[in-house]
Amino acid sequence: MNKSKRPFTKSKRSFRRRLPPIQSWDRIDYRNMSLISRFISEQGKILSRRVNRVTLKQQRLITIAIKQARILSLLPFLNNQKQFER
Repeated sequence: MNKSKRPFTKSKRSFRRRLPPIQSWDRIDYRNMSLISRFISEQGKILSRRVNRVTLKQQRLITIAIKQARILSLLPFLNNQKQFER
């Protein structure tokens, strides 16, 4: 019998490393609406850390900034605009 030395080798796939969604120079603040709006769903919910691909510290800062922006009415609490198509 002719046995190969490595019968169960994994194929080496090259993958592109994703860029982090928050750069080091980005300031997580309630006034930075362009940054905050990326972490909110269409319904107005805060997206999870797994979906956002951010660190725990960044997610906490994002959540605080979103809540501050909601209180100051820069962001809506809910976005329940249902669009009816006819």
